[in-house]
Amino acid sequence: MLRRSAPEEPEWYRTATRSIALAELQAQTDSRQQVLAQQQAYEAQQQAAMQAAAAQQANQARAQQQAQHQAWLQQQQYTAHYVTSQAQANPTPRPTLRTWLLSGIVAVISLFMLLAFALYYGLAFGIVLTLVSLLAALIPLTLVVPIFLWLDRFEAEPWRYLVTAFLYGALGATGMAIFGNTFGGVVLGEIFGAENADVLTAVISAPLVEETTKGVFLLVMWALMHRKFNGLTDGIVYAGIVAAGFAFTENIQYFAGAFREMGAGGFGFTFVLRGLVTPFLHPMFTTMTGIGVGLAAVSRSVPVKIVAPIVGWCAAVLLHGLWNLSASTGGVGLIIGLAVGFFAFCGFVYFVIWTRKREGRVIGQHLMAYVDTGWISGDEVGMLASMKSRRAARRWAKFHGGPHGLASMRSFQDCASELALLRFRQLSHVAEPKSLERERVLLDSMTARRREFVGAV
Repeated sequence: MLRRSAPEEPEWYRTATRSIALAELQAQTDSRQQVLAQQQAYEAQQQAAMQAAAAQQANQARAQQQAQHQAWLQQQQYTAHYVTSQAQANPTPRPTLRTWLLSGIVAVISLFMLLAFALYYGLAFGIVLTLVSLLAALIPLTLVVPIFLWLDRFEAEPWRYLVTAFLYGALGATGMAIFGNTFGGVVLGEIFGAENADVLTAVISAPLVEETTKGVFLLVMWALMHRKFNGLTDGIVYAGIVAAGFAFTENIQYFAGAFREMGAGGFGFTFVLRGLVTPFLHPMFTTMTGIGVGLAAVSRSVPVKIVAPIVGWCAAVLLHGLWNLSASTGGVGLIIGLAVGFFAFCGFVYFVIWTRKREGRVIGQHLMAYVDTGWISGDEVGMLASMKSRRAARRWAKFHGGPHGLASMRSFQDCASELALLRFRQLSHVAEPKSLERERVLLDSMTARRREFVGAV
């Protein structure tokens, strides 16, 4: 029996099937678009809610800052009849028993180290040659030290700290560097051969050891004397003074050694090169570390406090090593090193000038808060923010008030600088716990000194 073939699908069936498939596909597409639209709407709502919360937090923080500022203004308000109950004759140095004890310890250690160096140099070069080299090494100091004291005029560091920095560089850092370089030279000689020990010691060991021993003092100052370590300028000043002391002692050895090896001609060449042409080399190197520690001292960021001194130290070691490499490769290398060093020195001088101007701007900026409360006038801020105006004010005070007027004006200016930098630390959240008490002492002292040099008392 023959089977009948299946009938063909009618056209109306195929059309209906396609319509149903298209309808289902359209429904699926519409569903996906609807879900996507819902997701986008939800994300937009979440983002708007987050922005509203952030704006609310910012408004609350701004309102809290304004309330704190208003409370500070009310607390600090000054009147002409204010009684300066906490005024001090000279509140900036504030020597304490701990300071005197530390000074005694520094003096004893320095005396011991001085005797040790005198014995060492006396036995190695003789007394006469050592004394002549010492006198020659004093000449570069007359070029280097005044630059850093000039930079330190806005907020002068206590002399005891500067003297300690110089003694540490001249005796402590140099003594440790002698042992460190000797040990490093032995190790490098064992690894790379005795014939390469001198060059490798100069290029590798000396920069590492010397910049480390000099930089330790900056870290100690930052850790123990943070009230006097106010940032970039102080880092540069202390670094320069430590390096000047280090170069002083090192020059004695280089001058005497050159005379022993090459006679008077070698002595003269070494003196001209180290004492007159490149007296700022060690300060330039160590200033890199000082910049890093200075930036860390005023930063709120923990990573910056850790990384900045390390980066500064690495820059000091690198520059020191490159200079020693150029000096160790003969006349051509020395000429290239001197040429590069000249441009580096120009940059160094520009940076020092910029740093001093920056400190004046910082002092003027942070003293303006006290203009609003009546403690000082805007004209006084202008005088205190310019070293030229400060000198003119001291001349005026001396002319009208004699030595007593000059002393009062100088103390007034020192207190103002300390006050501005204290305010800077307060805003940077790195001020000491008793900063408000210290602020009132400085304000009272400034008021008392002003009344003295204007003849109101």
